[in-house]
Amino acid sequence: MIKNKEEISLVEVKELLAKEEDEENKQIKDTLSHIKKFVKLSPEKAKKMKEELKELDIIKIGNRHIVKIIDLLPEDAEDLRKILAGEEVSLDENEINKILEVVKKHK
Repeated sequence: MIKNKEEISLVEVKELLAKEEDEENKQIKDTLSHIKKFVKLSPEKAKKMKEELKELDIIKIGNRHIVKIIDLLPEDAEDLRKILAGEEVSLDENEINKILEVVKKHK
């Protein structure tokens, strides 16, 4: 049953699945095992990063973009542009640098 429609990061998915995990549900267990391979941040760091990215108040990036940034943790401007490619988002150097500073701070 769908309770809410909102983009969430893999860290948040991991937290939600961990709450539902039990020995009987193999699908949840397998999904959680797979997600653990890709999650690089603790839930606390991911939440702080999400807050700080929102506080930058860059109108061009929305929650969907912030979730991608948290999941993929771009290391440089080129990585960030690749994440936003196809999204019709064009950031200037100042905006890119602000986002990358936040990412580096929480890695």
